[in-house]
Order: sequence, then structure tokens, then C-alpha cells
Amino acid sequence: MFKLDSRLHNDTFFVCDLSLCRVLLMNDSQFPWLILVPMKNDIAEIIDLTEDEQIRLLKESALASRAIQHLFAPFKLNVAAIGNVVRQLHVHHVARFESDCAWPKPVWGNQPAVAYDASEAEARIESLRAWFKSNTQ
Repeated sequence: MFKLDSRLHNDTFFVCDLSLCRVLLMNDSQFPWLILVPMKNDIAEIIDLTEDEQIRLLKESALASRAIQHLFAPFKLNVAAIGNVVRQLHVHHVARFESDCAWPKPVWGNQPAVAYDASEAEARIESLRAWFKSNTQ
């Protein structure tokens, strides 16, 4: 049974499950920000996945990137598997805009997160779910 790290669970909203990864929305309304987490326990690095799983992760990362590009039209897309605080393998996909509050710095540690209000979160999650549903069948 897959277990999501408690920090990821507490800082995100569930969007959907793909064939390998759980798609999460970071609870920071300043940035359209998805996190992909391979649904495998005790995996810390991409190289801990099988070769087939690595390929699947890359394909699902590209899918998440296309979702962000389609829904938010960012100036730049930041994709990273940092994992210094949360060891469980997870890949951030962050839409960046020249007008965002952290530009051009990284989104980590430069400003506190601004949580979504409930209706805003629900609307964003539903638009993401609809996009993934129509693009994964």
C-alpha cells in the first residue's frame, strides 16, 4: 500500500493518480505548482526506479508540464526533483511568470506560501482533473 510522506500530504491537494505517479497541487496560490510522486514506497531517487518506471516518470512529467502550459501559459516551467527536506521521490512542476513574486529566484524559501481559499482550490483542482482526464485516455 502506497504511503505519501506526511509533509507532502499536509502541503498539497490530491488531483489524480496516473499509472505511476500521484498528481498533487501545492497549496500555494502564488504559483500553479504540481508535484508528481511515484506511488512506490521507499524510493528516494529517480535511479531507484526501474528503467521502465524511469521512462514512465518522464512521460508523466511531460504530461504534467503540458497541463501547466495549456492551463496557465507560463513564461517558463521549472521542473525539479530536489528532495532535501522530503526524502520521498517527488518532482515539482512550477509555472513561472516574469510578474510572479519570486521572479527570477527559486520559489522555495523566498516568500511564505499563500494558501488557496477553499473555492479557489476546488476550481483549480477540477480544471486540472478535467485536463488530465481528457488527455490520458
